[in-house]
Amino acid sequence: MKIKWYGHACLRVTADDGTSIITDPYTPETAGYTPIQDTADIVVISSDNDLYHCRADLIPGSPLVINALKLAQSGQARTEKGIVFEAIEAMEALNHPEHAPDQNGMYRFTVDGIRVAHMGDVGNALSDRQIEFFTGVEVLLALAGGLPTIDLNDLKILIDRARPKIVIPMHFRTLSYKPRNTFWIDKFLAYFDDHMVDFACHYETTLVKAALPENTRVLVLDYVK
Repeated sequence: MKIKWYGHACLRVTADDGTSIITDPYTPETAGYTPIQDTADIVVISSDNDLYHCRADLIPGSPLVINALKLAQSGQARTEKGIVFEAIEAMEALNHPEHAPDQNGMYRFTVDGIRVAHMGDVGNALSDRQIEFFTGVEVLLALAGGLPTIDLNDLKILIDRARPKIVIPMHFRTLSYKPRNTFWIDKFLAYFDDHMVDFACHYETTLVKAALPENTRVLVLDYVK
């Protein structure tokens, strides 16, 4: 399985058979990241009203689109291209500094035997039920920039309880991110000993289930420029 980070909460997960999933695509002019040139079989959006998380219409081709919030509200899983998608409801920060909070969906799926979860755009401490949703996940795509998303103390609680094998941080401040309203990555990495953190030094990495670590490690990706 390959994972590629474009910036913000947008990543591309590609299975060994070539099936590809893009998560939460952004609006380039708003977010500051480069337009996404890659195609995808499936695009998952955590909501349909957030220009930083919902721009499936900008992905080339005609991908199948899954709205994680609607999927969560349906109370059922959905299978596409042989991949099972599940979701749970979440809210933006109740103390969001810019607008009234909206609902969104957090979601998970399995590719090449590796269970992957995306935190959507959640902005509050997770309930026991929400934490249970992430239990058993092996790769956590984590909102690592603080307000307006989940507080880093609350994120660490999730990581400690769910115990993913790999945490890939996203949604943090970079030199390209226009709003400048999130933390740099060092704030998140301060929660981990140095020996627990790896740097890919590239925007893409390859993961193999048999080679996943026994204990949680953080893997920091660069973003596409």
